[in-house]
Amino acid sequence: MKNPLTSLTIVMLLVLSACKEQPRPTKHKEGKAWYKGNLHTHSFWSDGDEFPEPILHWYKSNNYQFIALSDHNTIAMEEKWIPVRSDSLFQKSYNNYLTIYGEEWAETNKESTNTLVRLKTYEEYRKLFEKEGEFLVIQSEEITDRFEDKHVHINATNIQEKIDPQGGNSVLETMQNNLNQILKQRRETGAPIMPHINHPNFFYSITLEDMIALEGEQFFEVYNGHPMVHNLGDSLHISTEEMWDLINISYIANNKPLMYGLATDDSHNYHRKGHKWSNAGRGWVMVQADTLSAPSLIHAMEKGDFYASTGVTLASLDHSDDALTIAVAAEPGVGYTISFIGCLKGETETRELLSVDAAKARFEFPKDLLFVRAKITSDKPQENPIENMKYELAWTQPILKAP
Repeated sequence: MKNPLTSLTIVMLLVLSACKEQPRPTKHKEGKAWYKGNLHTHSFWSDGDEFPEPILHWYKSNNYQFIALSDHNTIAMEEKWIPVRSDSLFQKSYNNYLTIYGEEWAETNKESTNTLVRLKTYEEYRKLFEKEGEFLVIQSEEITDRFEDKHVHINATNIQEKIDPQGGNSVLETMQNNLNQILKQRRETGAPIMPHINHPNFFYSITLEDMIALEGEQFFEVYNGHPMVHNLGDSLHISTEEMWDLINISYIANNKPLMYGLATDDSHNYHRKGHKWSNAGRGWVMVQADTLSAPSLIHAMEKGDFYASTGVTLASLDHSDDALTIAVAAEPGVGYTISFIGCLKGETETRELLSVDAAKARFEFPKDLLFVRAKITSDKPQENPIENMKYELAWTQPILKAP
């Protein structure tokens, strides 16, 4: 007799277990809550080294409220079978998959030369994990393109139909062509689809000039957890954080909407951990929204109601027409520095306008302020850092001073 725990029963037990571990986000008096999520994740649907289900289980059981599986040039809608490889990494993943989810869920085909296993589609895997108000899986695609030897990757969160890479005669044209297709789909479907530029310093493919010239983009990755993306730049290239400020100085001068900064995992590796691997849990966004739904999250982000983090959690983030106030959800024995970084009218660079060594700070806007954002640095080491980014950080979004 077949053990019932090798069938769909164990799948449901796993999902119920994850749900018990998931704390419900606390609602604030204005009816909004903070939701933690990662918008850049990979699985066997492209170049990740794990099935979607264990990935979603990891994020759900680690107190994330939303996740976007953003595999390269696919949205996991078609039928896809992959060969069961003999290498030890795949065998570990496959055997764990069979053990946890059972043979009835993990469909295999042993009639061909190789044993094949079918990857579950977005509609299938999301139903295992989604729970209203507690966990959401957002359909996403990393549109992956190139111009010559330059890499152009743009995520489309809440995408409704797959978009093929559009190409172009320059990096900028390639970026713009792909972005235009995302925005076109948003207009045609009425769905709030959110594009964001991925890791501009990946092979130093996207320049500041490209970002400044781009039309219609509001988001890019100020932090990406892949070990090859050069968030900090080098002796010849600026960091993504410096790029962020220079983009916004130009955008404000040209009456463009502010560029907002994301932190993402760009996770690919789920079995090997360390600075050489692209692991889960390095970077995320905290979004203040009224409901846990793709439209609500995206609309909140488009208003700048979120912050990016590699470990620091904020207890409150408030701004009025004349001040920005931040309070950290401080951990015992951990020190924090809150730096307010901004640009004054008539200047062409940002600078530190105020720095406070405390878990709470208030910055009153000077009359000649153009915009300001905050960077919160702790003295707690990040658990699994890349580059030389050793300590946990958070970045708030830039705020324009009201006229």
